[in-house]
Order: sequence, then structure tokens, then C-alpha cells
Amino acid sequence: QVQLVESGGGLVQAGDSLRLSCAASGRTFSRRIMGWFRQAPGKEREWVASISQSGGTTYYTTSVRGRFTISRDNAKNTVYLQVNSLTPDDTAVYYCAAVRSLGLVTARQVDYWGQGTQVTVSS
Repeated sequence: QVQLVESGGGLVQAGDSLRLSCAASGRTFSRRIMGWFRQAPGKEREWVASISQSGGTTYYTTSVRGRFTISRDNAKNTVYLQVNSLTPDDTAVYYCAAVRSLGLVTARQVDYWGQGTQVTVSS
């Protein structure tokens, strides 16, 4: 089983930035489409962004487009989510995932989940 471990979350103020990281184990990282989801308290888990195997194609949910950037370093088996201009609405647990397709995906299209990293944004 592929292991995904997120890091980089924390407590920040509105307008601040973070870089979330997801370190993947296994031999097939470069063959997988990767994505980020988030889940706020009392809300369903929401797809945020995804990135193609080589990193050349990315997709974002509307609410984060222009503020968040997904990237990957296949040599390090790591995918990143740069989160800028954070607002309290971005407060959530952020999950890394190995997904089956680019673009908007649901939980049914996720092969592996990380355990999540908490991002809390104060006003």
C-alpha cells in the first residue's frame, strides 16, 4: 500500500501563506495523478487541486484558483500545495491523495489517502 504523509500545516493569520508537503512511499509515485482535498469542521471533504504525473497539468477548484499552487517533485516522491492569501474559510484538514483522474474528483476516485495536516487561519 502507498503511504502518504502530509506536513506543513499550522496556525496562521489571514493573508499568510503555507507550503504543505506530502511525502509518498512506494515505487509508483511518478505514475500517479496526485491531488489535495480539504475538510472543514462539519463539512464534506472537498477536492482542491490535482496534478498530472509529470507535473505539467494542474486543476483547481474555483475558490482557490489563483491563490493555491499544486506542484510535485518526482525525484523526491513529494507533492506540494502552496497556499497563499489564506482566509478563515480555508481552515480545514488538508489531505493528500493518489487519484484516478485529473480535474474534479470525488472520494470514490481516490486510491490512497494521507492522514491530513491541519491548517487554521485566524482573522
